[in-house]
Amino acid sequence: MSRLPFKWPADGSGAMLQQHSVAKLDVLREYLIAYFQTLVTAPGQEEVRLTLVDGFAGGGVFRHADTKERILGSPLVFLKASEQAQAIINAQRSKPVQFRIAYIFVEKDRNAAASLLTTLKAEGYGARIGQDIQVVRSTFEAQSQSIIDAIKDRSPQVGRSVISLDQYGYKDVPTGLIRRILTQLPRAEILLTFAVDALINFASDKPATHSILSRLGIPDVLKGRTIADIKANESDFRLLIQSSLYQDLVKNCGARFYTVFFIKTAGHGDYWLVHLSQHPRARDVMTQVHWEHNNHFIHYGGAGLDMFQVLGYAAHRDESYTGQSSFGFEFDGHAHAASVSALTEQLAQRVHALDAVTFGTLYSTTCNSTPADSLRYRQAIEQLVAHKELVVTAAAGGYRRKASTIRDSDVIRRANQRNLLFVS
Repeated sequence: MSRLPFKWPADGSGAMLQQHSVAKLDVLREYLIAYFQTLVTAPGQEEVRLTLVDGFAGGGVFRHADTKERILGSPLVFLKASEQAQAIINAQRSKPVQFRIAYIFVEKDRNAAASLLTTLKAEGYGARIGQDIQVVRSTFEAQSQSIIDAIKDRSPQVGRSVISLDQYGYKDVPTGLIRRILTQLPRAEILLTFAVDALINFASDKPATHSILSRLGIPDVLKGRTIADIKANESDFRLLIQSSLYQDLVKNCGARFYTVFFIKTAGHGDYWLVHLSQHPRARDVMTQVHWEHNNHFIHYGGAGLDMFQVLGYAAHRDESYTGQSSFGFEFDGHAHAASVSALTEQLAQRVHALDAVTFGTLYSTTCNSTPADSLRYRQAIEQLVAHKELVVTAAAGGYRRKASTIRDSDVIRRANQRNLLFVS
């Protein structure tokens, strides 16, 4: 079912939080720390300037539903991850980098907004409220253009920002709104939660479903079929609808690069964590976090370049090839082996068809259709080089033979002498 809005006690003790939402906060923290490190690229760089936005900020503090542990919410994760990343970066530099970060926290619920202000003050951020920290009591949709304009003012050329849209269900963030953000802010990254199972549970052939899909900007997601027809004629109608939703969602959001994976819950998978951006490096960083936190995520497609080719769940295919057990693809050791194995076969075919391609182009033109990150691409190519199936040439000359040495500018070609490649 859809997640119900949190209830914020007047005593400031925090709303109750389920374990899968705790996991999501962990992933947000780790992603932000990794993301910040990609922004510091030059030895002489003096500052990092960006805006962090939480469009559904909540009350700032929770209690774990099982352990009753006090857990800080996403606005505090933004603040503390920034501090941690700054410490990591500056520990490796003789000249410290200054972080020039603006924080915008949007929350429509009066009690939640009051709780957030109380929590920020309790955590030592009170003096910064109204300065680099803005708490706005409204909806994200109502404030979206003002937020876009504020980000442009701070970063006129690219609009560098990370925007978390942890909506309660699936109705509060239309795809047209995301498209507008990504069009006006080329370097914005969006983290969106989408309660896909709740939408499927709600879906029917009544006008209300069409109204919801129209609001989301995906009115033709069923491609002319009725819900009754799909349920009557598809053995796994939920996964077929999920696949159609996935395709229309990312297409209509206008993102060039994306990941769409389930956050693990007690059930089959209640909602997606969707990462949307306009550049492949952002996609790669997010995918690395999925692999590093494999106990939090799952997907139900294949392991290679065709993870959504068969509408979500490829039950008829060999598990050793797809990396997909009866519990799905879980970004674990088995999934790693399956991904590298599948990529070894599929990337060889791609390079043979192209004759020559840089690693950066090979990754950026295929990454959206795979759960793999660039590390697993490089490991697959290392195997192909060892099999004398491909050769990798550095831009400055010389050959690459190890995964750890392959760079985006390196050129990958079909080897002159081809050996028969067996993929275990």
